[in-house]
Amino acid sequence: MKSTKTGMLHGLAASALMLTNMTAMTAMTVATAATAATSVAAPPAMYGVDAAKSELAFTGVQAGAEFKAVFHKFTADVRFAPEALASASFDVLIDLSSVDSQDKDRDTTIRGPDIFDVAHWPSAHYVTRSFAKTASGYRAAGTLTLRGVTKDVPLDFQFTTAGTGAKLVGTAMLKRLDFGAGQGDWKSTQWIADEVKVSFSLSLAPKP
Repeated sequence: MKSTKTGMLHGLAASALMLTNMTAMTAMTVATAATAATSVAAPPAMYGVDAAKSELAFTGVQAGAEFKAVFHKFTADVRFAPEALASASFDVLIDLSSVDSQDKDRDTTIRGPDIFDVAHWPSAHYVTRSFAKTASGYRAAGTLTLRGVTKDVPLDFQFTTAGTGAKLVGTAMLKRLDFGAGQGDWKSTQWIADEVKVSFSLSLAPKP
């Protein structure tokens, strides 16, 4: 009889220990799930560009000398957060007729049929595809559509926040002839180089 009671006590103790372990494991599972849920990256913030505080420009070489031109009219929808690169995106629309190189004759030529041909292609469009962290900031893979031609153009940039807004500063390199921006006499690179550097400094404001 005594041995029977002792066996029952051992069984109850084992059951209690098993129940305690199961409870601990359940609590650990819940805690792990809660941690995983809170570690999921929040969606990137949405920004619009403050055009009055921003600049979008390109630098070319004409007759061996650099010249700079800016676009006075453009829009940019930016979704970006360093911790959510997979969900980030840039969508930029440029009014090509707003180009200004501080030279009236040159601007007329740039807007004309041999370069931008704004009568047929009034805007350029840049859309990103993916983002990656780099040693100096970030790199965006994306496409530029100009004169009806779409080509890959990567961007290298830095992103910093300031209050509720942010700053986006960067550069890109492209070849104008890849987009047909050079017809007739302007197809030659003797007087105007093929390589063009694009630069931007965008002041971003949060969208509601």
